[in-house]
Amino acid sequence: GLLRHAPAALGLGGALALAATVAGFLGATAGFFAAGLLLLASLLALAWSLLARHDTRGAAAAANWSVSRVGILNATARPGRSVLCITLIAFAAFIIVAVDAFHLEVGEGAAERTSGTGGYPLLAESLLPIVPDLASDDGRAELGVSSFDDGVFAAASYARFRLRPGEDASCLNLYQAKNPRLIAPEESFVTEGRFGFGRTMAGNEAESANPWLLLEREFEDGAVPAIADATSLAYALHLSVGDDFVLNRESDNPITLRIVAALSDSIFQGELIIGEQPFVRLFPEHEGYRFFLIDAPAAETAEVTAALEDRLADYGFDVTPAAERLAAFHRVNNTYLATFQTLGALGLLLGTVGLGAVLLRNVLERRRELALLRAVGYDARDVSRMVLVEHGLLLFSGLGAGAVCALVAIAPAWFERGGQFPAASLGGLLLSVAAAGLLSSLAATVVAVRAPLLEALRSE
Repeated sequence: GLLRHAPAALGLGGALALAATVAGFLGATAGFFAAGLLLLASLLALAWSLLARHDTRGAAAAANWSVSRVGILNATARPGRSVLCITLIAFAAFIIVAVDAFHLEVGEGAAERTSGTGGYPLLAESLLPIVPDLASDDGRAELGVSSFDDGVFAAASYARFRLRPGEDASCLNLYQAKNPRLIAPEESFVTEGRFGFGRTMAGNEAESANPWLLLEREFEDGAVPAIADATSLAYALHLSVGDDFVLNRESDNPITLRIVAALSDSIFQGELIIGEQPFVRLFPEHEGYRFFLIDAPAAETAEVTAALEDRLADYGFDVTPAAERLAAFHRVNNTYLATFQTLGALGLLLGTVGLGAVLLRNVLERRRELALLRAVGYDARDVSRMVLVEHGLLLFSGLGAGAVCALVAIAPAWFERGGQFPAASLGGLLLSVAAAGLLSSLAATVVAVRAPLLEALRSE
């Protein structure tokens, strides 16, 4: 009785986890992963229930069934072994699909204003602060840039940031940043509303539409609003939206930064961002601008890069493609994911090898039965089909259950990507696993077909 109700109970648990997530009682990641695992457990319990059901009338009527249906019935002969094979393959497929969905790529969307680069193809830093405006003729003249280069410089627009040096707060730093870098954008950047955001402390429609406006919020306790990348918050600073980070904690003048918004996978993983007015008030010694985001037509980025680095060499001006910086962060993230995926692949390999061993043992245990089938008129092709159907049922049941439940678990990450899914890489991986499983099935089939017929019948 308990076995019959287990699939429904586990499935109901998955539905309740999804309902709790939609209602806001569980986080999206935790809720959907719990739902995916419960759904997987429900499907495995259902497989056990179906394979362990002994229908004697069905077995007696097997002679009138097709060869393929007899192969399906044979999977119920050892339900424990069959479910174990399905479980190993399902859990390994679950891990591989779930982990692969979190791999990060810059992709073609880097030119979008809401992407991790904000639509800026270039970023730059200078060793010395630059006060004049690169976008104006007077500013370039003050910097000593010849009017001959006006065409190149005017082809680009510049978002300038004040910078207070500090520790790198990104995943490229193995240690937790106690004194992270701070940057502060000028007002024109704030009003553009670029980059994508996750959680925010938005309190009105304007702040929801453009969370950068949260940098202008004033708190009664004097805390300074700050914005950081979600990855840096979670893994480098161990903070979340609404938490406080205290600078100069050991000094007589501690500064409390309150996280008001989290950027989604951006080039700002190495620093905290505060408003320009608080920056000037708190750090008056850091004058001018040392961090720049540069927007230029794709066809002219190389020319703009060369001109900026050459004409502003005295300031230590260094230009980097924004996509390259984002890709550097992604490589670290993807390396960790690849480690877990390798473990999943190892589990899947063990599952397919174990499947082959179980299938071979099943065939050896039933060699008398298979020999009798050959004697009464079934040819080698019928026996091969019977064995392959039995083995294919276990293999594809495991792959299908694991992949489908993993898709449920990673739904939040999938939607954050805008519905993009690594179908090619995952499809190739699952197909290669299916091919390996079928090869092991073929090995068992060859053993079944080549079994000595006369000796098997004599032992019978």
